[in-house]
Amino acid sequence: MPGIYVFDAYGTLFDVHAAIARHRAAAGPDADRCSEIWRTKQLEYTWTLTLAGRYVDFWTLTGQALDYALARVPSVDRALRPQLLEAYLKLDAFAGARQTLADLKAKGARLAILSNGTREMLAAAIDAAGLTGLLDAVLSVEDVRAYKPRPEVYALVTGRFGIAPADAAFVSSNRWDVMGAGSFGFRTVWLNRASVPDEYPHFPPVRVIPNLADLPDVALAG
Repeated sequence: MPGIYVFDAYGTLFDVHAAIARHRAAAGPDADRCSEIWRTKQLEYTWTLTLAGRYVDFWTLTGQALDYALARVPSVDRALRPQLLEAYLKLDAFAGARQTLADLKAKGARLAILSNGTREMLAAAIDAAGLTGLLDAVLSVEDVRAYKPRPEVYALVTGRFGIAPADAAFVSSNRWDVMGAGSFGFRTVWLNRASVPDEYPHFPPVRVIPNLADLPDVALAG
């Protein structure tokens, strides 16, 4: 098994729709639509800013994306904005996330998070999920002021651990992130929970799994 496993945070370890879920009753019947728009715009802003050679931190973009979503879905009370942002700071971890990391750690793997999130956002989510003692490194794009899938973001891992890209396994639920990590040279695992169609055929994942719990049993060719 690889000596280092690197995880995307949002959507992979932490459920990005948990913030709305906590306030579903107050948000009303359009809660899921609002959450989907929120997430879509959050990612869109990271890509467009990076393409333009600009950087605005992920927490600010999260708030701006929520503002857009609330404007698009006026049935969701805008007064919920502070509660939704507070919930986003401490998103629920997906079922099995902590156990999966613990199992890998018990097998001698070193574990890291590589995320678009700010250091403060990641610290809050990791603490809330009880993952702190399992991680050897928490790496944020703040250090390069650009977002995934720029190669300098993935290089934070190789620089931190002093390794070649092929020495690490990179795990993400975001297929575009798997593409970027594979292009950089990581051995990639796509966590395809929703069984969505594959894409980016020139940059296939090494393995596809439906649940985090399957990861400790995945064999990755060297």
